[in-house]
Amino acid sequence: MMEYKGYAAHVQFDDEADLFHGEVMNARDVITFQGRSVKDLRKAFKDSVEDYLSFCAERGEEPEKPLSGRFLLRISPRLHRKIHVAARREGKSLNAWIAERLSEDLPRV
Repeated sequence: MMEYKGYAAHVQFDDEADLFHGEVMNARDVITFQGRSVKDLRKAFKDSVEDYLSFCAERGEEPEKPLSGRFLLRISPRLHRKIHVAARREGKSLNAWIAERLSEDLPRV
């Protein structure tokens, strides 16, 4: 995982081509890059993000911002109540309790 200016990228290595391929994951627009070494890959990633930001500026468009950290979740009233009670029992806000539970099972990003 690589990160630059809030944009996170996933990288894979193509053994046959002896080449790293990367793609930004937290943008709807397609932002890709590649390099033969880690140093080349890091530079290509930063260059691709900068190119994307410049391209948006030239067109007078706002670049897509990386994820804000907010999302809407619809659940049943029964589950909402259970979560609310569990959070209160632990002396936490609903948001803090849910964020803790979600992060427990996810790989580090």
